Amino acid sequence: MSDIATAERPATCLRLRAGAPFVGKQGLTYAPAISAETARASAIHMQLLTMPPGARAKAHKHEAHETAIYVTSGEAGMWYGERLEHHMVTRAGDFVYIPANMPHLPYNRSQTEPATAVIARTDPNEQESVVMLPELDAIHA
Repeated sequence: MSDIATAERPATCLRLRAGAPFVGKQGLTYAPAISAETARASAIHMQLLTMPPGARAKAHKHEAHETAIYVTSGEAGMWYGERLEHHMVTRAGDFVYIPANMPHLPYNRSQTEPATAVIARTDPNEQESVVMLPELDAIHA
């Protein structure tokens, strides 16, 4: 959809499906659904995340934006904290909250099954608030 069509379209309720998957800065595959681009959202976006078996993101944070995650399948781990000193395991049915500016490094714990989740963030432009933290990547290599 072009920027012109998005700008001219009046605000309304929409029913959407996830769009074409893309690989984000973090190194994982996302399929965007609700965003500034697709729905003229001004304060939220929602997308599907699929982590292949053994996948690991790059350490990052979302500057000034909160994240909510619902795990739909699989088992994922996540290191988080200023030096990735904390660890959490999530499974299908779990909800996860990540505060704004929280460094984190998610990964798929399974070597045979994908892990999938629905992600919502207070940033309507999914990749704009992503801040890569390469200095933390080697901590849990």
